[in-house]
Amino acid sequence: MDLSARYLGLNLRTPLVPSASPLSEDVDSIKRLEDAGAAAVVLHSVFEEQVRGEQEAVEYHRMYGTDSFPEALSFFPEPAQFATGPEEYLDKIRKAKESVKIPIIGSLNGAALGGWVDFARQIEQAGADALELNVYSVPTEMDRNGAEVEQSCIDILKGVKSVVHLPVAIKLHPFFSNMAHMAKRLDREGADALVLFNRFYQPDIDLENLEVRPRINLSTPQDMRLPLRWVAILYSRVKADLAATSGIHSAQDVLKMLMAGADVTMLCSVLLTRGVDALRQIETDMSNWMAEHDYQSVRQLQGSMSQKYCSDPAAFERAQYMKTLMSYRRE
Repeated sequence: MDLSARYLGLNLRTPLVPSASPLSEDVDSIKRLEDAGAAAVVLHSVFEEQVRGEQEAVEYHRMYGTDSFPEALSFFPEPAQFATGPEEYLDKIRKAKESVKIPIIGSLNGAALGGWVDFARQIEQAGADALELNVYSVPTEMDRNGAEVEQSCIDILKGVKSVVHLPVAIKLHPFFSNMAHMAKRLDREGADALVLFNRFYQPDIDLENLEVRPRINLSTPQDMRLPLRWVAILYSRVKADLAATSGIHSAQDVLKMLMAGADVTMLCSVLLTRGVDALRQIETDMSNWMAEHDYQSVRQLQGSMSQKYCSDPAAFERAQYMKTLMSYRRE
């Protein structure tokens, strides 16, 4: 049984890739993921605010007191030359590359171009095999239109691609006015992969303490329906690889995503709730199902149920909406 997959130019043993999460925060955890069968690992994200905060701290200490000692102006390098960014993260990449054989994908999380470009270059220099740009933006400015929001995402991709040679994936939310058009633009600007989709963590209100608090709700299998639809729609219509994420909890979920057209499936919540050994069970269940249904390889089934090959392409569009509601009423 050939479970191999290819993603971001990397040859992977299977299409099972743990996504950015606390599970990849230290090298020992990454080793456990490899031992459990992970084909690659996306490191936990380093945030734009962390990069920017360190840059600001460096600049503050670089300039502090220089009005009293003019000669000190030449003591520190200019900000553009200074190796900024959380050193811990870069060191983690180096140690992970020394400790495991599977590819290590760095992750940058932010909403604006900011310090991403310089830090992306440092991630490449640290030895990462690829880079995932996690664009997490909640536009609240009432005078900022949709086109400006979309252009910001394009600018981030172009800025990073201009300074690195390693493959770049971009992790998106689904809330663009035309997701298909946005995917086309990102594909045209050189995205090596699209990761569908980012999940927004929504705030909650604590009624006892009258405070706004973050609440993390892990995904459920129902959450896979949205990425499933868009992977199926985009399959063969963009050159970029397609990574499916959110709601993937079982071998059945993985198989559905692959049939829709995903190159890899990314797992997080199931590993947090069931432990990293869930990877082994999912891989075993995949192999068993494929053997029972006479599939010899992942490539053989990939995209077989995409919109391109589906006997009812409208099932992924509005036409199915009416059918679904009517069938529910009849039942």
